[in-house]
Amino acid sequence: MFLRPYHPDDLEELLTLFYETVHTVNAADYTPRQLDAWAPAVPDRGRWQRTLAAHTALVAVEEGRIVGFGDIDATGYLDRLYVHREFQHQGIATALCDALEAAVPGRDLSVHASLTARPFFERRGYAVVRTQQVVCRGVAMTNHVMARRR
Repeated sequence: MFLRPYHPDDLEELLTLFYETVHTVNAADYTPRQLDAWAPAVPDRGRWQRTLAAHTALVAVEEGRIVGFGDIDATGYLDRLYVHREFQHQGIATALCDALEAAVPGRDLSVHASLTARPFFERRGYAVVRTQQVVCRGVAMTNHVMARRR
């Protein structure tokens, strides 16, 4: 597995990975309605392209296939971190997170972590600042604002 910068040609593969991962990996913590709101069948491709281009965005590649991706903005906000459902617990999220955090040296870090992702971020030294209810496409769901000081 190796990491490389995101390229706009990756978008469709990332969107598929995102949809499938959310609808399988997060299914134990969220209802089907919440999963559909979080990862709709028809995503806003323009928004994804704009934010990925504006952030430091990396993809993890294994044998020519994208198996994970993530992005972080200049303030240290980790926007997305997703690993393909078939490649969970293989160190991919850790490698992505290490590289993304290194891209913003000296910055405090923050993330809005799902119920599923909270333990991963806690192991990395992030602490829950607050638990919140967010409304996405008219559906409420719980996540955690987490931070790590550097």
